[in-house]
Amino acid sequence: MLTEKFREVVSHEGVVSIVTCADNEAHVVNTWNSYLGQPDDVRLLIPAWKMRKTEQNILKNNRVLLTLGSKEVQGRMGPGTGFLLEGTARFITSGAEYDEMKAKFPFLTRVLEVTVASLKQTI
Repeated sequence: MLTEKFREVVSHEGVVSIVTCADNEAHVVNTWNSYLGQPDDVRLLIPAWKMRKTEQNILKNNRVLLTLGSKEVQGRMGPGTGFLLEGTARFITSGAEYDEMKAKFPFLTRVLEVTVASLKQTI
């Protein structure tokens, strides 16, 4: 599911937008490409510090959208490419993956796990 082009984009710094929706209201929070852990081919692990509204929304509706990109990676029509990712999410507060992420990002209080259902290159 996570393509080589996606992995190349993540290897360059850029902004990741995470969109949740509950009670007919969308909410967006941002993080960095370099914060995305990729433990396997269908999941992302993201360190979470605040993200309280994101967590509240996920408890009501676990579907999420993520967008990310990098101008450093060749796209379909020239420099720069990006992705739209659709999936489901949950927060992890303990376990081996939590401990691994905590070692890399001491500020986190939880880990946002996103299971990818769809990945589309947008540019």
